Amino acid sequence: MSRIGKKEIKLPQNVKVQIDGQKIQVEGPKGKLSRVFPDQIKLSLEDNTFSLTKVEESITARERYGLSRSLLSNMIVGVSEGFEKDLEIKGVGYRSQVDGKNLVLNLGYSHPIIIEPPKDISFSVEKNTSIKITGIDKEVVGLIASKIRNTRPPEPYKGKGVQYKGEQIRRKAGKAGK
Repeated sequence: MSRIGKKEIKLPQNVKVQIDGQKIQVEGPKGKLSRVFPDQIKLSLEDNTFSLTKVEESITARERYGLSRSLLSNMIVGVSEGFEKDLEIKGVGYRSQVDGKNLVLNLGYSHPIIIEPPKDISFSVEKNTSIKITGIDKEVVGLIASKIRNTRPPEPYKGKGVQYKGEQIRRKAGKAGK
């Protein structure tokens, strides 16, 4: 039994919700998101609180019960507060900058890497080595952060590369010299 799926979701006052069968549109001060939920899950809104119930007792319904609740909660938080991910660049000569809306990364390759943001995603750079990704869709923010990190993942000997803020890189011992 999913303990996450049982929890109710309280709506903030500045968020509007439209339910059309299994499709839900959530609109808030940051933007608008919509998603179609599976048929095994029933959504109900009463007194500014959402509750989810399973229509049938099957394995797929149990699998999607907690997931649907988390997705709906992330939509509500996204349109009201937004999400952000922080990345750090470590290495001599590695730097980043924002050019218009695009993020330009110089990571030791022969060419700069240009990353175009999807809709509702924005980049900001501080001190050329700290990147902040903000947006309303948690899934897309995490996906873009992962894409940026994969351009030059941190290496285990010196720790150079792009990493999440606060990420611990396991270091290896280098060659033992004479």
